[in-house]
Amino acid sequence: MPILTLRGVSAAYDHHTVLSGVTFALQEGDTLAIVGPNGSGKSTLAKAILGLLPLQSGSISWGEGISPRQIGYLAQQTQIQKDFPASVQEVVLSGRLNHLGRRPFFSREDRRAAQKNMVRLGIDALAKRSYRDLSGGQQQRVLLARALCATEKLLLLDEPATGLDPLVTAELYQLIDSLKKEKGLSIIMVTHDIAYAVSSATKLLHLEEKPLFFGTPEEYRRSELGRRFLGGESHA
Repeated sequence: MPILTLRGVSAAYDHHTVLSGVTFALQEGDTLAIVGPNGSGKSTLAKAILGLLPLQSGSISWGEGISPRQIGYLAQQTQIQKDFPASVQEVVLSGRLNHLGRRPFFSREDRRAAQKNMVRLGIDALAKRSYRDLSGGQQQRVLLARALCATEKLLLLDEPATGLDPLVTAELYQLIDSLKKEKGLSIIMVTHDIAYAVSSATKLLHLEEKPLFFGTPEEYRRSELGRRFLGGESHA
């Protein structure tokens, strides 16, 4: 059963269409990699799925028990966000904001969820540390723990390995893969790392403003587009 279905989704900035005619269904347990050159609409699609950008046309529908407010979102970091003056525990706990409802304070359950996810990500010893004093890899683990606090079903990761060295990137990917298996998560990942996309995703969407391919990584490898992109244009 699809957890998420897009039909003819288009979006625009300042009346300029930057995303056109996107149609696909994400099944429970899928990992969807969204690839394409810079400026192709990948992050725009992520924002549309999250409800942060109004649709120009088309529709987005959700499976039972899931909505945009229940997505664990790991956004691309800006320098301001990297310097955010909060503790690790506070950043992780902020992933529970959508669970507050009318409550003015975090509950014991919220704090337990934050602690559980810090332990799961191996950052519980950093709980009182300032977020901005951490390494890039540690910061990404904190943000991933925050995203897990928001969801039991779907993670949306926008370029999670940007700025990380190869060893830390490999560790992060291994962590994401193990979390998917452990929790049965569905994952949408915007990425320039085409090698990871074709080796670990179950579905692949190639955008260049409009969708040029949607299918399995094996089908992508065999396609003319996939052969061209895998042959050296993955970081265009």
